[in-house]
Amino acid sequence: MSLLEGSLTLRAAPKITPDEFTAFREFIYQISGIDIPERRQYLIENRLGPRVKELRLPSFGEYLKYLKFSREKQAELERLFELITTNETSFFRDQRQLDVVRDKLLAPLLEAQEKAGRKELRIWSAGCSSGEEPYTLAIMLHELLRMKILGWRIDIMAHDLSPAMIARAKLGVYGDYSFKTTPPDMVERYFIKKPEGFEVHPKVKKLVRFGTINLNSPPAIKVLPKSHIVFCRNVIIYFDQEMKKKVLASFYDNLVPGGHLVLGHSETIHGVSRVFTPVHHPGGIVYRREG
Repeated sequence: MSLLEGSLTLRAAPKITPDEFTAFREFIYQISGIDIPERRQYLIENRLGPRVKELRLPSFGEYLKYLKFSREKQAELERLFELITTNETSFFRDQRQLDVVRDKLLAPLLEAQEKAGRKELRIWSAGCSSGEEPYTLAIMLHELLRMKILGWRIDIMAHDLSPAMIARAKLGVYGDYSFKTTPPDMVERYFIKKPEGFEVHPKVKKLVRFGTINLNSPPAIKVLPKSHIVFCRNVIIYFDQEMKKKVLASFYDNLVPGGHLVLGHSETIHGVSRVFTPVHHPGGIVYRREG
């Protein structure tokens, strides 16, 4: 512990006032589209309070000024994104849904592409957190194609709002918690044991490219290559109706005709968007772009 940290332990973290909470809600929504409900004032106070204390600022109001006007505002915004987002994920999370993706989306798509003489596949993992989801998809493709994967052009784009999460994803080294939903044979085949954990095998890493993106920025999304499948699981639950419509429109534009959108099993676009056709399977719903 540094002397600075030691001195701060004597100071209590500040409390957030109702006006400060409203100002933070509006600021976070404006820059990211994340809607923090009024009842979640404690979330802002608990997650950001230690940071306000660490910066030796007297109030949340002063922290908001720091975020807007300080020389360090860009780096601090990145820290803010890391603090306000939930990064609960693991490899092969929600296996029943992944079975649907494998059997009803990936396998038929690979077969159709091969018959058409186009051995290429593009998947976008939007809101990839620390990388477990896109690496899972890469492993699934290895399992489906085996040695034939060498003749394919596979591009899995993976993005998150938090640069810290993207840095962890690029490193590709994970502890036991990330494997709580992973079949043991997958760990043996696609990970390398290291002193600090398990590292994703290079043959899996090469299929995935990571970057930061703000889903509240349609221009940033427009420059992405068109995708056959978009994954955005457990992300839109943080958006209000208007932001959901905006993001779903961007996903629609990114998908090729006939492409599919995969959301979290508890998420739905019912009452939000009519541009996708829901396709029901035992184990999960996927959404198809028709035209």
